[in-house]
Amino acid sequence: MKAHVAYPLRREYPLSDIDNELEFEKRYNEIFDDSLKTIIISSNIKKDWSAVGWRGIMLNNGILWLDYDGRLISVNYQSNYERDERAKLIEMDKDKIYRSLKDFEEPILIMETKQNKIRIDKLKNGKYRYASWSINSKMSKKPDIVIKDGNWIPEGSGGNHRYEFINDNYKYECIINVLRTNDTPPAELVIYRNDKEILNEPGRIKRK
Repeated sequence: MKAHVAYPLRREYPLSDIDNELEFEKRYNEIFDDSLKTIIISSNIKKDWSAVGWRGIMLNNGILWLDYDGRLISVNYQSNYERDERAKLIEMDKDKIYRSLKDFEEPILIMETKQNKIRIDKLKNGKYRYASWSINSKMSKKPDIVIKDGNWIPEGSGGNHRYEFINDNYKYECIINVLRTNDTPPAELVIYRNDKEILNEPGRIKRK
């Protein structure tokens, strides 16, 4: 099966993604527990599997996705092991960041541009928080900027989305390009002042 996976196989942050066959082999049982195996084995190809246009073929309501070449492209299922491991990683994460940032519900992403290190967390009220440091600073230090009450905004049906934050007459957008061309960066930081763009930096999502 490891040869029929489209890598990287994404796992819910802060779990690390699976980047190659060796990692897939090591972590197979962490993902495919008995419950998921039972769902797959007992599924009916006519009733439970559906082709969804360019997105591929899904099992049930998207618990698992294949492309049209039969490669595994997504597993939207979390075993008890992964759930516990993720909870441990979140607690470890809270121990490493600046004290005023520890009160989040779940971490969303860490994004790095040439100049900035950006952290986005989901808060208990369902809103999002933006915190940024200079690229070489540690997140245990006081951030340069913190903005709360941010929103998640979807962009089309391909998974692209952005996080938007307002700070007085400034607007910060963290754009996540899931579906992209080779010339498009995986992430972008765009800053506006009075609705005029003053910064546009390509970035990457740090997953490990």
